[in-house]
Amino acid sequence: MLKKIKVTQLRPGMHLHALDGSWLDHPFWRSRFALDDPADIRRIRDSGITEVWIDLAKGLDVLPEPADDAPASATDILMEAEIGRGPQTPRAAPMAQELSRAAAICARARGAVVSMFREARMGKAVDTESAGALVTEIADSVMRNPGALISLARLKTADDYTFMHSVAVCALMIALARQLGLDEDEVREAGMAGLLHDLGKALMPPEILNKPGRLTDAEFEVVKRHPVEGHRLLREGDAASPIVLDVCLHHHEKVDGTGYPDRLDGERISLFAKMGAVCDVYDAITSNRPYKQGWDPAESIRKMTEWSAGHFDARVFQAFVKSIGIYPVGSLVRLGSGRLAVVIEQSEKSLLAPRVRVFFSTRSQTRIVPETLDLAGPGVTEKIAGHEDPGKWGFTDLDAMWSG
Repeated sequence: MLKKIKVTQLRPGMHLHALDGSWLDHPFWRSRFALDDPADIRRIRDSGITEVWIDLAKGLDVLPEPADDAPASATDILMEAEIGRGPQTPRAAPMAQELSRAAAICARARGAVVSMFREARMGKAVDTESAGALVTEIADSVMRNPGALISLARLKTADDYTFMHSVAVCALMIALARQLGLDEDEVREAGMAGLLHDLGKALMPPEILNKPGRLTDAEFEVVKRHPVEGHRLLREGDAASPIVLDVCLHHHEKVDGTGYPDRLDGERISLFAKMGAVCDVYDAITSNRPYKQGWDPAESIRKMTEWSAGHFDARVFQAFVKSIGIYPVGSLVRLGSGRLAVVIEQSEKSLLAPRVRVFFSTRSQTRIVPETLDLAGPGVTEKIAGHEDPGKWGFTDLDAMWSG
């Protein structure tokens, strides 16, 4: 059975029967084929064609119309991020080259943030000049290759969490701001906001911040004061911009109004605060904490997608996924061949086809000679079948595989 649909309804798994328009209007030499590559859907949308015919006997039908208040599924959100990704700016430095520079920046940044928090506890104002120089260094690294510093900043010890979390959120905010198309002044403001968003934790009791277990309700109420305390510190210093002040105060707000401290909802939350919410949560759940091990990056993206309807702004979250990947660096993935691999770098062509290091066969249940594979490369037929839990397999060296 043939069915005419809008190109906005196309999804992987459909079988295209005909493109509704002249063959001069589209980039395909054939019009009947299975839609198993999101890039093909993207090219059809970009061609200007508005409708196509699909064959229901050979492929999927359109999804039923959701209710007005029904949240999008995790698959829909991630696939839309891939389809709507668009062309990517070529990276100025290979991952391996940028990793060494990013490691040095992370080391300097940790020392700078430790000093910043110490001075805040002593009542001294933040040295915005030094903070600005650090943001510039981080921004330059993210421009050369975003995956390097963002991924390294995730590899923090539980004791380092509070300090390196600020560095990681700074880098994530910069990458997200660029993905959203903000100008360079706004990118810098986003980075500064990320670096200073948790300054209020300098005034939180260390025994609560570093508690190796679940916080009591009373302890959590104490921690929930950190946005207000950080905002006060920055306001008294009289050097932070309105954007930095806003992100510091409102990065724990949720679009459904259940966040804190002001229970803002929807459009009452600024764009930069919405960005801060996404970046803060991603780094928090992927990092080792005193009370839990960090989640695998790909699992974290999946979890955040499930939460996105009430917690995050949809446009901001989708841009975030585009900036770091559906399978971020360090994710453990299973290939169609049954082999396991760790993601080592994002592809400029597709969120679904990163560069990976294959190292394990599930069929023989043994390690194999590591092989680097570009899943978006010419002639490569391997595809990611899904992500895996490293804990289930007992792998403890995944970070060394991609970071060297």
